[in-house]
Amino acid sequence: MSPHDPQEIEYRIARLRERLAGDDIAELGVRIELRGDAVLLSGTLPTAARREEILRLAREELSGLVIRTDLGSPSADAPDHTEHLP
Repeated sequence: MSPHDPQEIEYRIARLRERLAGDDIAELGVRIELRGDAVLLSGTLPTAARREEILRLAREELSGLVIRTDLGSPSADAPDHTEHLP
């Protein structure tokens, strides 16, 4: 099987999901999807350090594939503007 074979990619994505659900990480809020020729990771994480850990694991499991991310973490900073509600 080629590393870019869709079945192989889905297997690697499933393996990454299992690692993220494991005891060491226990991060279930990350969505992992195959989008065209890239793998998209999205979700909100508790800290920037957790985001870096998730990206490290993704690079290990999905090496050779294009990885796109939309992983954020809530900011503890005070708002810099007033929010106007209708």
